[in-house]
Amino acid sequence: MSNVNGVLVLDKPAGMTSHDCVARIRRLYGTKKVGHTGTLDPDVTGVLPICVGHATRLVEYLQELPKRYDVVMRLGSSTTTEDASGEVIEHAAVDSASITKERVKELLHSFLGEIEQVPPMYSAVKVNGKRLYDLAREGTVIERQARKVTLYELTLYDIHVEGDTVDIAFTCTCSKGTYMRTLCVDLGRALGYPAHMKLLRRIKSGPFVERDSIPLEQLEQQAADGEEIFQRLVSIPQAISFLPSFQVPPERTKAVRNGLATALPGITAEEGSLICLFSGDDLLGIHRVCRGDKGLFAKAEKVFPAEV
Repeated sequence: MSNVNGVLVLDKPAGMTSHDCVARIRRLYGTKKVGHTGTLDPDVTGVLPICVGHATRLVEYLQELPKRYDVVMRLGSSTTTEDASGEVIEHAAVDSASITKERVKELLHSFLGEIEQVPPMYSAVKVNGKRLYDLAREGTVIERQARKVTLYELTLYDIHVEGDTVDIAFTCTCSKGTYMRTLCVDLGRALGYPAHMKLLRRIKSGPFVERDSIPLEQLEQQAADGEEIFQRLVSIPQAISFLPSFQVPPERTKAVRNGLATALPGITAEEGSLICLFSGDDLLGIHRVCRGDKGLFAKAEKVFPAEV
């Protein structure tokens, strides 16, 4: 299956790293050219798009797209890792009567838009060449620079009282690099209590949604049963169908495949944006829209062979 190309929409199980999933997909599809489009922590489940073959060239574009999560935040305790896997470091009984739907909805609304987050110590962020989680495991805590992220949507689903703690379930649509663990800590702080992320599931990553994903165990069973698992791959043109497209005249097809720039007559596009060039149904490449003396033209970023 060395010529198989496309994006597998995997439903990642708990207890595995994203790298573990990539290794299993390499074996299943018989190719080393496999890469994921955004890390999920081992305890997190849900949509993990994995690029196979020539689709690995899409990773840098797909990983930049917004993500959507189902989140459960626990009010009343904080942990070393900001999620349920860490040790509890603070506990406070929650006055559940004060945690009303109206108050929580108002708080979620106030967090919408661009916010700043300080990456947690237990994260893959590198500082001076060393990952924060390695420093955290050594017992070292260092100052981290805040990062800007964007929250596009926050929707409250449920408030559940459990003893002297309160679980708040909500959905979040956000930009790349948003830490749900840190968001839970910050929301809890705004409500006046220690908090951590109890559960997290990614339900959408870019154009890929939960209903189209396949559990790893099911995929492996299909392979063991001799089924054609390449049919589970989303084609490269379909995977980037969120980008605008342009039909190249037949006489320019060879030039475009060779990486040459080509004019974009009659289109309205923002300079610097991405566009896909096609010859009929054949994807020629992903190009950057540029402006020259004669108008807009497409400058090649990625060109693809005919078999994609």
